[in-house]
Amino acid sequence: MPLPAHSFARLLRRFRRNRRGVTAVEFALVAPLFFALLFAIIEVALIFFASQVLETATQDSSRFVMTGQAQGANYSQQDFKKFVCGEVSSALFDCTNGIYVDVRSYPSATGFSSVNITPITDPTQVKWCPGKDGDVVVVRLFYQWPLFVTKVFSSTFLTNGKRLLIATATFKNEPAGTAGTTCS
Repeated sequence: MPLPAHSFARLLRRFRRNRRGVTAVEFALVAPLFFALLFAIIEVALIFFASQVLETATQDSSRFVMTGQAQGANYSQQDFKKFVCGEVSSALFDCTNGIYVDVRSYPSATGFSSVNITPITDPTQVKWCPGKDGDVVVVRLFYQWPLFVTKVFSSTFLTNGKRLLIATATFKNEPAGTAGTTCS
């Protein structure tokens, strides 16, 4: 049996005046945006922290090349990558598949002006050329950081939904009496 029109209108007025569920409805509207922003802030902070760890690992491991120890021990690119992996936290980085090591040297006669630094997104483009005494060397570490929340907000990342972290160290090799290694 249908409700009479006057009781239906009274039911609507009571529903409009009732404020008990307002807080729950407002929270349901605001909560997704709040949590998305909160998780985005946490993810960006984690990216900055990982970038700083990668930068520190680059500085520490590049000293191994600068002093001629890598050349003296006849390190290959894989050997140097293992050395770098010992410098970074395995909790932050997947070292076996994620970190790319690029080491390039330039003749000391041209100095730092001949250094050409271009971003590398393809792991097949990395080189291993630690140079000899007095050469200018650029050591770069690359890591494709996986994104979860922030890839929703921006499309300025890699095509696979990751952000490329790059750490660079540029220096002149110290005279260590090493002949240098072959470049690959």
